[in-house]
Amino acid sequence: MPSGGSRPEDGAAPVPTENSILHKEDLSSKIKEQKVVVDELSNLKKNRKVYRQQQNSNIFFLADRTEMLSESKILFPFLHRYIG
Repeated sequence: MPSGGSRPEDGAAPVPTENSILHKEDLSSKIKEQKVVVDELSNLKKNRKVYRQQQNSNIFFLADRTEMLSESKILFPFLHRYIG
């Protein structure tokens, strides 16, 4: 019998496992974070500086606001598609 799902003979939908629930919560959190980034970048004045943090470090690099906003808008629908 498969673990974490339903038995094929009962015709029921698969039962979500703890991992799938945690994954969904993680995606939901990332979507909320991405929405905040898009909102904040959208509301910045044109002459404001934006910095991108290097992953897993405390190093920041000057970035182009328009480019960062564009990247964030592209990523948002991609993340949203997988929360379903």
